[in-house]
Amino acid sequence: MPAIKKNMRYGHPEGHTDVCFDDSGNFLVTCGSDGDIRIWESLDDDDPKSISIGEKAYSFALKNGKVVTAASNNAIQLHTFPDGEPDGILTRFTTNANHVVFNTDGTRIAAGSGDFLVKVLQVEDSTQQKTLRGHSAPVLSVSFDPKDIYLASASCDGSVRIWKISDQTCEAVLPLLEKCNDVFNAKSICRLAWQPKSGKFVAIPVGKAVHLYDRDSLKNICTLSDDFITQPVNIVAWSPCGQYLVAGSVDGCIVAWNIATKACLERIKHEKGYTICALAWHPHLPQIAYTDNEGNLGLLEDVCQGDVKQPSAKVSSAETKDYDELFDGDDDEDFLNGDMIGHEGAVNDEDDDDNFTALTGRPRNRGAIFDDDISSDVPSLKLVGNENPVVEDDQASSVQNFTSVASVKPSYNGPMPTPQQKPFQSGSTPVHLMHRFMVWNSVGVIRCYNDEQDNAIDVEFHDTSIHHAIHLTNSLNHTLADVSQEAVLLACESTEELASKLQCLHFSSWDTSKEWMVDMPKGENIQAICLGQGWVACATSALLIRIFSVGGVQKDLISLFGPVVCMASHGEQLIVVYHRGMGFDGDQCLGVQLLELGKKKKQVLHGDPLPLSRKSYLSWLGFTAEGSPCYVDSEGIVRLLNRSLGDTWVPICNTREHCKGKSDHYWVVGIHENPQQLRCIPCKGSRFPPTLPRPAVAVLPFNLPYCQITTEKGQMEEQYWRSQIFSNHSDYLSKHGYECDENFKAEAQKMQQELLMKMFALSCKLEREFRCMELAEFMTQNVMNLAIKYASRSKRLILAQRLSEMALEKAAEQASAEQNEEEDEEEEDFRSRLTAGYSRTATEWGDSRAKPVKQDQYEEKKKKKKKKKKK
Repeated sequence: MPAIKKNMRYGHPEGHTDVCFDDSGNFLVTCGSDGDIRIWESLDDDDPKSISIGEKAYSFALKNGKVVTAASNNAIQLHTFPDGEPDGILTRFTTNANHVVFNTDGTRIAAGSGDFLVKVLQVEDSTQQKTLRGHSAPVLSVSFDPKDIYLASASCDGSVRIWKISDQTCEAVLPLLEKCNDVFNAKSICRLAWQPKSGKFVAIPVGKAVHLYDRDSLKNICTLSDDFITQPVNIVAWSPCGQYLVAGSVDGCIVAWNIATKACLERIKHEKGYTICALAWHPHLPQIAYTDNEGNLGLLEDVCQGDVKQPSAKVSSAETKDYDELFDGDDDEDFLNGDMIGHEGAVNDEDDDDNFTALTGRPRNRGAIFDDDISSDVPSLKLVGNENPVVEDDQASSVQNFTSVASVKPSYNGPMPTPQQKPFQSGSTPVHLMHRFMVWNSVGVIRCYNDEQDNAIDVEFHDTSIHHAIHLTNSLNHTLADVSQEAVLLACESTEELASKLQCLHFSSWDTSKEWMVDMPKGENIQAICLGQGWVACATSALLIRIFSVGGVQKDLISLFGPVVCMASHGEQLIVVYHRGMGFDGDQCLGVQLLELGKKKKQVLHGDPLPLSRKSYLSWLGFTAEGSPCYVDSEGIVRLLNRSLGDTWVPICNTREHCKGKSDHYWVVGIHENPQQLRCIPCKGSRFPPTLPRPAVAVLPFNLPYCQITTEKGQMEEQYWRSQIFSNHSDYLSKHGYECDENFKAEAQKMQQELLMKMFALSCKLEREFRCMELAEFMTQNVMNLAIKYASRSKRLILAQRLSEMALEKAAEQASAEQNEEEDEEEEDFRSRLTAGYSRTATEWGDSRAKPVKQDQYEEKKKKKKKKKKK
């Protein structure tokens, strides 16, 4: 059965890319030319964790929770895994290190660089260092002998050297490769490898073949090749058991051999023919991860699963002896039937150790036959002449048949609770990054730099007339930030010595003191912050929202229903999203509160559930430039608050429809209703952009998910209702005393009426007269008169008559509404006259006395009402 090739995905930008599995096999780890190490939970992981190690990464190795890297700063660095915390610099070269590896137990590392040197050093004590000199050109690759006695290295000088580590001597020089003057000019990077466990052979890529050299004699024992390989082999990798060898070539061919039989078991071709630059076997499963020189990541499953039959007893005794020597010692455990079985068969090793015995490639004791309960599923072995066992073909079975015996009955565990989303700042990138965006909004951008050279914060304004750029030293290790046209707000977590702090730089203040800071109570951490118009808010781990004035006066305290997720503000509005309960099966259970903190404080949304896509989480929360609340989930769905429909949420865009690749995303930075624009940053292979180079902002159109959007009817319906939704903000602004663009409102209404008339004409052509009546409900009086004329000329007299009756009803309703409005105004005028001459105010003596006041306000109000009536 051939291996299954999964679709490749973007991992890093173009350039050399390395890959490996962690010790448990739970994570895929890659590094690339962007200087990042990325930790993938699976090939489909759309949000891998990134660890920045420099401008460019050339190689890395992972062992025992440590990641050693060779980056563009010529240093060999150590990081913790999976946290990515820097753990020191082990050594430096005068130029880039090209390859770095761990030994078998992870206590040593070896690195080869462009300055012709190979260094071997202890991980725990890097001062214990050995330098191997002898190469006359840049070193391409290095590999530890699993017994930690020898080290092999390949160089651009065309030689492969076998070193004895203890006395730093060269045991052999093998002139196998083509000479070149630099790594970039080498036809192959020649990633050689020792056979695991026994270290009996070292595999060396030579041209279009792989040479196996014996450990003791250092002679070429055999050569593995195949007609499928047409270009030089670039890299080789052994299976964990040492029975299989896989090779990748510069034209994208991947070939796997059984070393004992020299049979080619797998032949896979890269879909685009890119160079294979890294291969890694899964520690327990028949899987191989690979990368190419374009930064793509791929996965092969069920590798070598068809290699179940063992060589028959008819093999010559001389060949049998060679094969026996190849897998002596502890190496005779079959790769597929050893560690593989525990995973593929879905068996708990701790509880079911007695369910089956290991199936070995050949019996260790030739004079005995081992019988057990599952012998019917294992190829039976019969002794022939007390020498070699014969495998009966009629009972040979695959590994899948073997593991099916130990199948586990399916059980239902009920709905699984979803881990709650951690709080985040909208418009920020992850906190663990050394260079990150703390916030990117419509006012400006705040960046944080936290590396060995500097720990600082840069504030940049889109409009420099608001304020010049600000550079701050991040001595308190601030992790949260927000910026408005009045101030810059920062917050940090508490430590053992210091409390969590909220710091405000009020640059719009007219006095000389433009900065204030407040400490949170002990044990209370700030988790989200935002800046409004004249006020500041922070949400804390104590389930509190603390409101301050922009000058630092403590104001309101609001209790939250659950842990905060995100918070945003616009003018007088404050929106808060929190966990209202526990979600299940991948869904988050979020609630939302919308508050107005102006002179008339009120709550608009009272902890209503926040709609999210299935198995998604909140990724952005904010307001449009016109003040309408909106948010984005991890599936790329953008939703806007529809105030005209009882404050409900409506999807207005799906950013995933605009992504070219499955792993591409759009990082939202702002939304505008007039004009209709979604401003975001395209991110290739990631959910967030890097700080450098400065990312370019793209503009996406809005598109409501209406049915049959490809038809003329569906397109006009979508345009009409989208125009209705995006013009609602003008009513809200005018109601709250803000200036609004009357021209925009008139243009939107004109476009809506034109769309209604077009849909009316289309319905007439389709003989949908009842639908025409439904459309007429939304028409103004003038447009309805046009509809009546159109119906009459189309000889639809019944429709015209019904439309005329509807027009009369609408006119009567409008007249009645105007009359009621006049009566209300007259009653209000009468009450105003009664109280126009007097005002009851308390005097300094504590009583209320009538005092005459001016009637200018009353007269002015009356004139405004008359003018409104005329309009």
